[in-house]
Amino acid sequence: MKNLFSLILLLYLVNGCTSSDENPKNDPKLIVKIEVDPEQVRLGNAGTAVDVTSGHAGQNPVFHQIAAHYLELAPSANTFLGEGEILYHAAETEAGGEKAIDFSQSKLVAPGETFLEIPLNSIQSGTYEWVRMSLSYQNFDVTFYYNDQPFTGTIASFVGFNTYIDKYLLKTEEVEVKANRKQGYWGLETLAGVVTGQSPEGATTVPNPLFETSPIPQGSCVVTGEFDMPLEITGNETTDIIISMSLSINKSFEWVDENSNGLWDVGNGQAEAVVDMGLRGLIPRVME
Repeated sequence: MKNLFSLILLLYLVNGCTSSDENPKNDPKLIVKIEVDPEQVRLGNAGTAVDVTSGHAGQNPVFHQIAAHYLELAPSANTFLGEGEILYHAAETEAGGEKAIDFSQSKLVAPGETFLEIPLNSIQSGTYEWVRMSLSYQNFDVTFYYNDQPFTGTIASFVGFNTYIDKYLLKTEEVEVKANRKQGYWGLETLAGVVTGQSPEGATTVPNPLFETSPIPQGSCVVTGEFDMPLEITGNETTDIIISMSLSINKSFEWVDENSNGLWDVGNGQAEAVVDMGLRGLIPRVME
């Protein structure tokens, strides 16, 4: 009798495991990764290829972290901003007076890491040809020159429309702000300490190839990109869909090159004026 009971229990456990394995819980997701590419074409605000402005110079920063504030799928080139499928909208606050991105709640990721995981059953079925992604924060290294010698500095760059910053970490130094900062605010950490600056209003490049059919607000950082192959969501997916948001950093760090030597010169408490840290294009791709 004891052996019979043991056999029945064993069969019950085996059948239970088999049933579970044959009907696994399946919740496929849209997985969004953010990449940066120094070789990707360099675009201007109108979404066409451009060189560095005459009298300026640029370099490809070495990225550590990046964050986005907003993500939207657009079915066509005629879809206005906000009328597509909004997948993500980060937290905002009025702690600094005007409405602003709440940096303390921003999700910071290294290039190549997963930024979002969204259940596919929560996304409207359809075919999407375009993506709108609003970038908000970048942390990267750049090379600067002091007395003709090269050094590396770490920059925190806030490119969102307006950001409430309690504090932020550069590399090893923490900077306390407790106020709003407009698009183009930045901090630089070097061996000599920390300096902060603000690029001119409207100077941050935000490529939008759809500027004629679907404009974006002035001062936003909503970069627009077209899928190489349209994204199809049927609602019947059984596996994850992974998309890569490839951002061009082709000479995305740009300054006024006062002495025309192509180097970012810093000295005597002065630095050649930084004018632009905007990303230089977006190519979204569905990964195999």
